[in-house]
Amino acid sequence: MIGTGYVGLVSGVCFSDFGHDVVCVDKDPAKIDRLRAGEIPIFEPGLQDLMAKNVAAGRLTFSLDLAAAVNGADAVFIAVGTPTRRGDGHADLRYVMSAAEEIGRALTGYAVVVTKSTVPVGTNRKVAEAVRAANPAAEFDIASNPEFLREGAAIDDFMRPDRVVVGIETDRARKVLSDIYRPLFLRDFPIVFTGLESAEMIKYAANAFLATKITFINEIAALCERVGADIKSVAKGIGLDGRIGNKFLHAGPGYGGSCFPKDTKALARIGQEHAVPMQIVETVIKVNDQVKQRMLDKIVDLLDGTMNGKTVGILGVTFKPNTDDMRDAPSLTIVPALVGGGAKVRVMDPEGRREGEALLPHVRWVENAYHAAQGADVLVILTEWNEFRALDLAKLARKMATPRLADLRNIYNRDDALAAGFETYVGVGR
Repeated sequence: MIGTGYVGLVSGVCFSDFGHDVVCVDKDPAKIDRLRAGEIPIFEPGLQDLMAKNVAAGRLTFSLDLAAAVNGADAVFIAVGTPTRRGDGHADLRYVMSAAEEIGRALTGYAVVVTKSTVPVGTNRKVAEAVRAANPAAEFDIASNPEFLREGAAIDDFMRPDRVVVGIETDRARKVLSDIYRPLFLRDFPIVFTGLESAEMIKYAANAFLATKITFINEIAALCERVGADIKSVAKGIGLDGRIGNKFLHAGPGYGGSCFPKDTKALARIGQEHAVPMQIVETVIKVNDQVKQRMLDKIVDLLDGTMNGKTVGILGVTFKPNTDDMRDAPSLTIVPALVGGGAKVRVMDPEGRREGEALLPHVRWVENAYHAAQGADVLVILTEWNEFRALDLAKLARKMATPRLADLRNIYNRDDALAAGFETYVGVGR
């Protein structure tokens, strides 16, 4: 497994739990040292214990030596980052192509080179070319195996997937990937075998569709606020339609994270390059940015129109609960705007401080929600961590200078908040 980031580490650990011998490779000596010491560089529930179990069983090791890891491997997975390339919205494939070249030089026998990183359509063929250029005598097949892991629920997603997508072109590669995923075959989880381009497109299309659902419900929420409807009732009413489903219909401050922002941008760029504009996706990207600004406007309204000199408590800065991932989180738009407007900002997040201290300068980090509320003019719920779902609202209200709550995840009921002593409660789409 080349790359020990989120996808590579989770996949490597889970493959080892299937009973396979797995070597996770990375170029970062500090990261490998931490992993060998039993520490994980990300927060993912259950991952540390599962990793320790498989290390102890001798099935999982960590290495800086890519050549040694590739030697004798049946399959080599590329699981390096593909961030948005600055300036043009493309996925940055430098790390993928570098890994392909190194794998090519290291191959000594037949192996399937599997791209697990999210890559634009056509990339797997370029990976094959890079491997072949580095080693014309190499015996290998190429495969595309995109990941569909939700941060915070990644182990369950890997072990009990909605589907596994495998793009292959030879029976030999199909046999290798079938053997690797045999535990899932035995439990009748769907395995979709398809071509390389189709597998690449499935990943982008899936993420773009989910991002569209989130953005759609956020636009409907804005309309609900104007006409007096309740977005929770609307979402439930449409979500019970089996053709729509109830997932990803929770109004809030917009999507973020490691996948949706970069994958929607990359898909939009792919469409432009092939003269097939992804007009819906392009609109989703624009509207999602507008949603974040609309959330900031709600907070400023609660501050009576001015941020300067006001104190704001922020509950949650990661893009979703049960992760420490801050990438493209709504907090990265909202909090700097508050600070830039002269507000004093107190922040509490169960796992976000490690990443957040560098990304959100000039804020004060506190230990719990009640500290965040102390003397605040507004308290803002940005991330729906479980520990924020059962707070003592009366205690929060008593601690605040002006008890006003911006519940941007619709965790609480307006009547309950007002009864507990809040003078103002503002949700989303209500």
